[in-house]
Amino acid sequence: MQRRQVIALGLKAAATVALLPLLPYAASATDAQMADAMKQVLGAMVPKSGRVTIDIPPLAENGNSVPVTVIVESPMTAVDHVKTIYLFSPVNPAPDVAHFHLGPRSGRARVQTSIRLANTQNLHAVAVMSDGSAWMQTAEVIVTLSACVDAG
Repeated sequence: MQRRQVIALGLKAAATVALLPLLPYAASATDAQMADAMKQVLGAMVPKSGRVTIDIPPLAENGNSVPVTVIVESPMTAVDHVKTIYLFSPVNPAPDVAHFHLGPRSGRARVQTSIRLANTQNLHAVAVMSDGSAWMQTAEVIVTLSACVDAG
C-alpha cells in the first residue's frame, strides 16, 4: 500500500466518523415519559371518555405537518367552560405536543393547528374543564413519512 492510499483511506474514515452524529434517528418518548407528562397536567384526575372530538386525517402522508382540530362539547359559560386543551403524542420525542388555554370569552371550545408526528401512533386530546373534570379522546394516525427525528 502506498503512502497516498493510506492517507486517502484515513481521510475517508475520519469523514465517516465525523458525519455519524449528523445522521438522523427517530427519537420517541417512553411510556413512562407519556404517563409523567399527563400526570403533570392532570395530577390525580383520571380523564373520562367523551365530550372531546379529534378531527385528524387517519393517514398522514407527511408527518412534518399534520392538520388537527379538537372540539370539546361545552356551553362556554362563566360557570361551565373549557380551561385547557392538551395534545399528547406517545411517539414524539416530547409527549406534550401542545396546549391551549381557553375561557368563557372564547365562544367555542375549538382549536386548530398543524403538528409534527414522529410515526404511526394514537394521538390523545385531553380537555380540562372549569369544574375540575377532565375528558379525553384518542385518534389513531398512520404516518407514512416520519417527522420529529433527532440529530443527536
